[in-house]
Amino acid sequence: MTAETVKTNLLGLTQSKLEEFFISIGEKKFRAQQVMKWIHHFGVDNFDEMSNVSKALRERLKVCAEIRGPEVVSCDFSADGTRKWVVRVASGSCVETVYIPDGKRGTLCVSSQAGCALDCSFCSTGKQGFNSDLTVAEIIGQVWLAAKSFNNVPARSDRAITNVVMMGMGEPLLNFDNVMDSMNLMMDDLGYGLSKRRVTLSTSGVVPAMHRMVGLTDVSLAVSLHAPNDALRNELVPINKKYPLKELLAAIHDYMSTLSDKNRVVTIEYTLLKGINDQPEHAEQMIALLRDVPCKINLIPFNPFPGSGYERPSNNAIRRFQVMLLEKGFNTTVRKTRGDDIDAACGQLVGQVQDRTRRSARYRDQQQQNSGAEPVKVMGMAS
Repeated sequence: MTAETVKTNLLGLTQSKLEEFFISIGEKKFRAQQVMKWIHHFGVDNFDEMSNVSKALRERLKVCAEIRGPEVVSCDFSADGTRKWVVRVASGSCVETVYIPDGKRGTLCVSSQAGCALDCSFCSTGKQGFNSDLTVAEIIGQVWLAAKSFNNVPARSDRAITNVVMMGMGEPLLNFDNVMDSMNLMMDDLGYGLSKRRVTLSTSGVVPAMHRMVGLTDVSLAVSLHAPNDALRNELVPINKKYPLKELLAAIHDYMSTLSDKNRVVTIEYTLLKGINDQPEHAEQMIALLRDVPCKINLIPFNPFPGSGYERPSNNAIRRFQVMLLEKGFNTTVRKTRGDDIDAACGQLVGQVQDRTRRSARYRDQQQQNSGAEPVKVMGMAS
C-alpha cells in the first residue's frame, strides 16, 4: 500500500479531528457524531454495521478508512477479578492493560508508551527500557477493547469501566499530545462519557508538561512522589535531578489552582520500600513537604519482581507510616495488592519491549554480576 492509499484509523480521532476528516473527503461534519457513536458506544469496527450511514458512504469509508485497535496477544484472569490484557502495538512491542474491579467501581489502568523513558529504580516497567510512544488509537484502543470484552456499551448505567487511570506502562506526559487526545475521547459524550473526576493522569513529575496541561484539560492529577526529600528521590525517581521537589510542587499548585472545582485534590502516590523510605523520619518529612498541598495520599506496598533489590515493608511498618499521616490530618489509604497472581499489581507492568535504549540489557548484566548467577530473564507477559 502506497503512502497515498494508507487508510486513516478512525479509532484514534477526536471529534474535531473526525469532523476534519469527513470535511476532507467532501462529507458533512455531522457524520463524525454518527461514526463516533458506532465506534465507541457500540464497539463497531465494521462499516457495514453502521445502519444510519448511507451505503455509498460506507463503501467509500472501506477504501480510505479503518477502525483498528491493538492486537490482543493474551488475556489473563486473577482470582480476585482483576483482568490483564497484553496487546501488541505497531512498533512490535507488547504493552499491558489492567482492569481492577472494586464493588460498583471498575478501574482500567491504561499504558501510554511501550516501555518507559524514565528509570525509576523500583519499577519493573522501567527496567525494560523504552521503545516508542503509543498512538491515540493504541491508547484509546485499550479502553475500546476492554469495553468490548465486557460486551458493555458505555451508554449503559451499569458500565463495567467506571474509571480510567493513565498509570500503566510509560510516562504519560512524555507522550503529551497523544495522551491529551486520548483523555478527551474518554470524556467526550460521543466517546466514553467519563467525568473529569474519573479520568486520572499520573506523572512522575515532568514539570514543563504539567504546566502545559493548564487550560488544556481538567482531568484528575496523580503524582508519583515515592520520596519526601530530593536526595532520596534523586535515587528512586531520577527525573527529580532535572525537576526537583520545589519545582514539582509549584507545578502541582499551578495545575490544581486553575481547576473550576476547588474541592478537588491531587493524589500523591508513594511506594513503600522496606528500610528505604518507610521510616518515621520519612513520614515526618512528608508531613512537612505536603502541609500546604491539598491532597490525598495513596500508600503502595512494594510489589516484588525478580532482581529488584527491594522488599515489601511489614504490615506493622505500613500501618505505622499511615497512622503518622492520618494523625496530621492527611487522607491516607493503603492500596490493596490486586492481581499479583497474574503479575498485574502496581509496579509489575512489563509487557515485551523491543528496547531501543539497551537499558534492559544493562540491567540484566548488572543483576548477573551482582548475583554471580545465570542472567536474569526479562519478564515476559507480566504486569
